Amino acid sequence: MKSIVILISGRGSNMESLLHGAASGSLPVHVAAVISNRPLAKGLETATTMGIPTHVIDHTKFDSREGFDAAVAEVIDSFSPDLVVLAGFMRILSDSFVRRFQGRMINIHPSLLPSFPGLHTHRRALEEGVRVHGCTVHFVTPALDHGPIIVQAVVPVVDGDDEASLAKRVLAQEHQIYPMAVRWFAEGRLRLLDERVELNAVQDGSGVLISPSVH
Repeated sequence: MKSIVILISGRGSNMESLLHGAASGSLPVHVAAVISNRPLAKGLETATTMGIPTHVIDHTKFDSREGFDAAVAEVIDSFSPDLVVLAGFMRILSDSFVRRFQGRMINIHPSLLPSFPGLHTHRRALEEGVRVHGCTVHFVTPALDHGPIIVQAVVPVVDGDDEASLAKRVLAQEHQIYPMAVRWFAEGRLRLLDERVELNAVQDGSGVLISPSVH
């Protein structure tokens, strides 16, 4: 069974979906630890309640990004995980950190990459007037929010949407596709080929999910 370490900064709703999947057996992974850069992250309580070891590495205690990243990497390596999962980890990672775990570190981003990398994705989508929006699971590379795409989910943008309503619809899809991507990795069905992801013998989707229309 593959081992994963999850990195969070806040409430950890995507982390929670992964923990429940692992606990139920629907996600064939062992969650070795949850690491947060914020001591008061709500997700730490959730992980502790579910019996997962937690570690806090407070980024405000470090003079440099590289020093913080080195401390995080040391804790990650102590668990020897097969996969590092970023679940709302709100830190820009140094190139050396990313290269250390490249090919075995994934992230979920609340937009249909390569559109709207970075922050405030739902606001920007509404300002641009797009008719569809969504979320993306991708391998992490030094280029922010531009790694090889594993799976995406698409949701409609409907009249009357605001940031909150659109974010809620997207988050529901995040909770579906992140466990899916982790399961594919755990089952050996993902392969990086020339900076693109090849899905081998995937039975539960083509790498794109389209949510039902919203009325």
